[in-house]
Amino acid sequence: MRIGQGYDIHIFVENRKFILGGVEIPYEKGLLGHSDADALIHSIIDSIFGALNLGDIGEHFPDSDIKYKDISSLELLTKTGEILKEKGYKIINIDSTIILEKPKLSPYKKLMAKNISAALNIKEEDVSIKGKTKEKQDSAGSGKSVEVYSVCLIEKNL
Repeated sequence: MRIGQGYDIHIFVENRKFILGGVEIPYEKGLLGHSDADALIHSIIDSIFGALNLGDIGEHFPDSDIKYKDISSLELLTKTGEILKEKGYKIINIDSTIILEKPKLSPYKKLMAKNISAALNIKEEDVSIKGKTKEKQDSAGSGKSVEVYSVCLIEKNL
């Protein structure tokens, strides 16, 4: 078994959709990024690449490559799952913590888990998503950004 840890942060900006876990969440701002800026998916991708010892998301899907401009991060997650499978591994579970003050994520967490599990071809119950605040501290706590921490446990296919 191997474990990988991932992290991502994106700032809120005007005139962008707010997408987390492949879900468009109604909100006055969205996240800035080259792709759809889905910080949850990016964090999970980094945790998978970390577990595989294959670097990070930027090495596989660089923001300097125009083909990734505005791409759905679920597509990148699906490609990451294919790399995982090619290397002979499978996911045991994923655990993610999303840090932001608002909006509340409770209505969307189940759909996020469903999207992630479908992209990786794993069970929904193997994807845990939690929402936390930073009690008004730093950029996430002041509503300027979203931070996500993820861990992924993998094992070699037999």
